[in-house]
Amino acid sequence: MYCETTFDNYAFRSLGLGERILPKTDITLCDQIILIGSGIIWNLYFCIIALTLGFISAIIIAIIRNNNYPILTRVTNIYVFIFRGSPLFIQFFCAYEIFVLLPKIGLDINLLFTTITLQTSWLTKAWLGALIVLFLNTTAYSSEIFYGALKSIPKHDIEAADAFGLSNYIRYKKIIIPTMLRNSWSSYTNEAIFLFHATTLVFFSSFPAWGQSGDALYYANYFADKTFNPFIPYPIIAAYFIFITLILIIIFKAINVYFNRHLPKERKRSINFLTNMIR
Repeated sequence: MYCETTFDNYAFRSLGLGERILPKTDITLCDQIILIGSGIIWNLYFCIIALTLGFISAIIIAIIRNNNYPILTRVTNIYVFIFRGSPLFIQFFCAYEIFVLLPKIGLDINLLFTTITLQTSWLTKAWLGALIVLFLNTTAYSSEIFYGALKSIPKHDIEAADAFGLSNYIRYKKIIIPTMLRNSWSSYTNEAIFLFHATTLVFFSSFPAWGQSGDALYYANYFADKTFNPFIPYPIIAAYFIFITLILIIIFKAINVYFNRHLPKERKRSINFLTNMIR
C-alpha cells in the first residue's frame, strides 16, 4: 500500500509531475527504487535522442570522409579527432562555458525582411545543452566505426554495382550502406551501451537539472547523503542500468539478425558466437 502511494507521488517526479518535496526522514526502499527509476527517464531521454540523431549524422560524416571531399573531409576529420581525443567530461565543461558566453537574452538573426531572436538560455539547461554534447560525442565515435566499415567493403561489390549501371543513390541504398551496417553493427552496439552509461556524467557536469528534476544519479546521490548509506541507492541504479543494457543488447541483436537474414543458418550461428566472444 505504501509503495503504491509512493509510486503515485514520485513515479514521474523527474518530469515535474507529482510531489515536489523529496522524502527527508523515514526513507524506505520503495522511495529509493521509485525515485531512482523516475530519474532513469532522463537517462533514457539523453540516450535515445542522442543515439538516433547521432546514428544519422555519423553515417553522413562517414560517407563524406570516405568520398574525400577537399574541404568537408578536412573539417569532419578535425571534428572527429577533437571529440575522440578529449574526455567527455571536459566536453561537458567546455560546452557549458561556451553556452553561458552566448547572450542569454537571445541571438538576433537578420533575415533582411525581418529579424528573428533565437533564445539561447535553453542551451545552459541539461535537457538541451547536455544532449547536444552527447550527440556530438556519439556522432564522432560512431562515424569512425562506420568509416572503418566503409573501408572494409570489398571493391568487387562496388564494381559489380557499376557494371549493372546502378545510380549512386541506389548503390548506396542497396549495397554500400547495408554492407557497412552489417560490418559495423557489433561495434556500434558497444557504442550505444557506452552512450547510455555516459548519460550518468550529466549529473557531474555544469548543466543544471531542469526544475530540480534530475536523472537517476541525482536521486541516488540524494539518498546516499540523507541515509549515510551508499550501499543501497547505488546498487539500485546499477540494477536499473544492467537491466536496460540487457534490453539494448536484445534489441541490437535482433537488428543484427535482420541485417544478416540472407545468410545461411550456420553462418548466422558463427556470427552470433563471434559477437558474444568479442563482448
